[in-house]
Amino acid sequence: MVLSFAFWVGIAANAQTNDLRSKIIEIAKESKGTVGVSILNLDTRDTLTYSGHLHLPMQSVMKFSIAITVLHEIDKGNFKLDQLIHIDKSDYWDTYSPLKDKHPDGNFNSPIRELLSYMVSLSDNVACDVLIKTLGGIDKVDTYIHSIGVQNVTFKATEFQMAQAWGVQYTNWAEVTGLTYLLDVAFKPSFLSPASHAYLWKIMRETSTGPKQIKGLLPPGTVVYHKTGRSGTNEQGITAATNDIGIITLPNGKHLAIAIFVSDTPVDMTARESIISRIAKAAYDEAVR
Repeated sequence: MVLSFAFWVGIAANAQTNDLRSKIIEIAKESKGTVGVSILNLDTRDTLTYSGHLHLPMQSVMKFSIAITVLHEIDKGNFKLDQLIHIDKSDYWDTYSPLKDKHPDGNFNSPIRELLSYMVSLSDNVACDVLIKTLGGIDKVDTYIHSIGVQNVTFKATEFQMAQAWGVQYTNWAEVTGLTYLLDVAFKPSFLSPASHAYLWKIMRETSTGPKQIKGLLPPGTVVYHKTGRSGTNEQGITAATNDIGIITLPNGKHLAIAIFVSDTPVDMTARESIISRIAKAAYDEAVR
C-alpha cells in the first residue's frame, strides 16, 4: 500500500506540474515575443522552467547582482555601508533617477547604504552607475557573480552604456535558470554577513517598481522580495525587456524563487505586466496547493 500510494502521489505531482507548464505556455503566447520562466521552490527543490536557457536581456534586474557584489566587498572590509560616496553633476545624464531629482545640482555625498536602496528599491540608474564606478567597473560584478557558481549570466555594460544604443542592452544577458539559482544562493543566511544579508533582503522587500508584475495578483500582504527590469520601446514598436525576479513567501513560511522575462515583444505594458502577474499567480497557486 505504501508503494502504491507513493506511485499515485508521483502521478498527481507530475499532472500538476504539467498543468502549470500548460498554463505558462498559453500565457506566454500572448507576448508575441519571447518569455523565459524559471521557478524553484527553495524548500522542496521542485523546479519548472520554460525557455530557461535562452540569453535574454536583463536590464535593471542586473542591479540585484550589483548590490550583492557591493555587499560582498563591504564584508571583505573594502568599503563600509555608511561610507560616503561623492556624486558630481558629471555623473548625471538624461535617465530615470529619483536621486538626481532630489539633488538636481549634484556635488553631494551619499552613503553606500542610501545608494543601494535607491538602486534596488527604486531602480535608480545614476545610483547604479555610481556604485559600479565605486566597485571599479562592471567587470567586477561579472567576475564575482561567476565566482559563486552562477555561470549563465553576463554583465558587460553600465546603465549609461545601455542608453547609448539599442543593441547594447543585449550584452547584459541572463538565462532565467541562472537567476533563480542566484536568488537561491543569496537567500541563504550564510551567504553574506548577517548585517549585509539583512540589508540586501530589506531593500529587495522594499522594491516599489513593478507592483503589477510578480506581486500583481498575489494575495494582499504576501511578502515578496524582488527586482524588476524594463527597457524602452524602439521605433518598430518592440520592447526588449519587461522582467521581474524575486522570492515569494508562501503561507506556510516556505519560499518560491521565480524569474520571469518578457522579451522582444510588440504588446503594450498592460499586456506584458499581465503575463508576468498571471504566471507568478499560477506558480504561487501550484506551490500552495
